[in-house]
Amino acid sequence: MPTQEKETSNSLYRQWQILSHLTTGKWIGTRQLESILQRDGIDVSMRTIQRDLNQLSERFPIEKNKEVPQGWRWRDDAPIQSLPHMTSSQAVTFMMVEDHLKHLLPPSLIEEMNPWFDLARQSLSEQNNARQWINRVRIVPATQPLIPPIVDKKAQQAIYEGLLQDKQIEAVYRSRTNPSQDKKYILNPLALVQKGAVIYLICTRQDHSDIQTFALHRFSFTKVLDIRALHPANFNIDEYIESGALGFRVELNKPTQNIHLELHMDHSISQMFYESPLSKDQTLEMIDEYTTQVTATVPFTSQLVWWLRSFGKRISYIAPANVAKEVYEQ
Repeated sequence: MPTQEKETSNSLYRQWQILSHLTTGKWIGTRQLESILQRDGIDVSMRTIQRDLNQLSERFPIEKNKEVPQGWRWRDDAPIQSLPHMTSSQAVTFMMVEDHLKHLLPPSLIEEMNPWFDLARQSLSEQNNARQWINRVRIVPATQPLIPPIVDKKAQQAIYEGLLQDKQIEAVYRSRTNPSQDKKYILNPLALVQKGAVIYLICTRQDHSDIQTFALHRFSFTKVLDIRALHPANFNIDEYIESGALGFRVELNKPTQNIHLELHMDHSISQMFYESPLSKDQTLEMIDEYTTQVTATVPFTSQLVWWLRSFGKRISYIAPANVAKEVYEQ
């Protein structure tokens, strides 16, 4: 290789390495960069690094401070595409997203993010402490773990794309009570919610205005239509969840209502509510040395009924009466 080409190649490699060691938020001094590069086998002076950084700042969104020697970093507004390096915290975040949220993201976004997942894996292979963090963190369900139902991948992809593009979806849905019976719908997707092992599509039907819930694993066919989805006025997914709708209604054709729940339960069991309250207005009061009264305003749902049943005889009193009736009349 001619001398000039070799020098150019060496300069490009050195400058790429300099960029790769800059981060967002944290300043890295030129003296520190000199030590890092020399450790990596690049023999370079601090003056050359300073000259490289000044040249690079004309083409890349990096900035310097007024310290002596200068510190450098990526600007806060630097697009992620400009960053040839991933910090340990960024790599861990990407890996946790891939492990725990990948099934909730549309395939088109996953395809765009795959290079970042690959970069995260590569970065963690070079950073022992960060790699150990992944091996030391787990998410464990609070209830009995269940095997997730099998979801048709093509149907799932169309649902996610319809939600992403805000388009209507033509769907064939299998009834839970009659698996051999398929129903065809035109749906307006509003949101996705994972509850336990099951992912639900929150939507409205073309022939109904009320908000409904469909389990993803019961879709056998879906197709994105070139028609804008219709949204109920002022729909808010967080308010919808908070209303208790995903606890499922006790009576299918009636909206979920809040109740003032009163429980008399074993004192040892009630201790959990000191750290994890049932509601913001919850109260705890000792009845005697064995029993605690718990009161809270909560949505009256089938999920609440099943949860209360799980305590068995450790709950000696439940009010209102209609809730007690649902719990004890199995």
